[in-house]
Amino acid sequence: MGFQDVKRGFTNRDPKVLAIINQKGGVGKSTTAINLSAALGEAKKKVLVIDLDPQGNTTSGYGIEKEDLEHDMYDVLLQDFPIEDVIVDTVEDRVFVAPATIQLAGAEIELVSAMARESILKNVVEKIKDEFDYVFIDCPPSLGLLTINALVASDQLLIPIQCEYYALEGVTKLIESMKMVKSRLNPSLAIFGVVMTMYDTRTTLSHQVVKECENYFGQQIFKTYIPRNVKIAEAPSHGLPVTMYARMSKGASAYTKLAKEVIRRG
Repeated sequence: MGFQDVKRGFTNRDPKVLAIINQKGGVGKSTTAINLSAALGEAKKKVLVIDLDPQGNTTSGYGIEKEDLEHDMYDVLLQDFPIEDVIVDTVEDRVFVAPATIQLAGAEIELVSAMARESILKNVVEKIKDEFDYVFIDCPPSLGLLTINALVASDQLLIPIQCEYYALEGVTKLIESMKMVKSRLNPSLAIFGVVMTMYDTRTTLSHQVVKECENYFGQQIFKTYIPRNVKIAEAPSHGLPVTMYARMSKGASAYTKLAKEVIRRG
């Protein structure tokens, strides 16, 4: 099934646009974007993942060859290129990706002088979101203009937090940024949920970090914790989500359970 088939055959009155965000790197943003979208696809939901990180890990994690791309999200944001012509299919029939390449790194500087610079992505997403159940925006690990665009374009935030020391480091700044955008640019912005990643049941540290995060976020934390799992780590090198690479693994099972939680919550 191609994107144009979805566009002709599907309209959704209540799509959900979620920014997957944490200004810390290495906490599982792209991993969550890939595997949660795939699990939702298997649950018969149609998902668009917008890769807004110049590293393009979500793009490559879905097996998309960046060097073969004629256009990416840079062209959408700064060249007025239609996002419909950028979106590509993935190995999961119901999941589509608007890819990123390193070219997107220049967008931070070029957006500074752009008209209505904070709302460019919002205007793009508004044109396409009704074709999907979920639109995920995989954010870069910073609070620059790309991330601000994601905050303005989104309904809510999905925050992955790694079970490690200093897990909440930077989260306070993220919440402050969310409140600023909420007060000035996007009054409906809120937290959809917090995903604990790289959880190890054998360590006291993981339990302590979860408790600390529960004290901070309360019921916003999903009950499904994503385990530290070698199959999750291996899957991107094969260009597959873990739900396809190792369907019987603990990692695949966790993302399948998380997808069910996301559906219930939304």
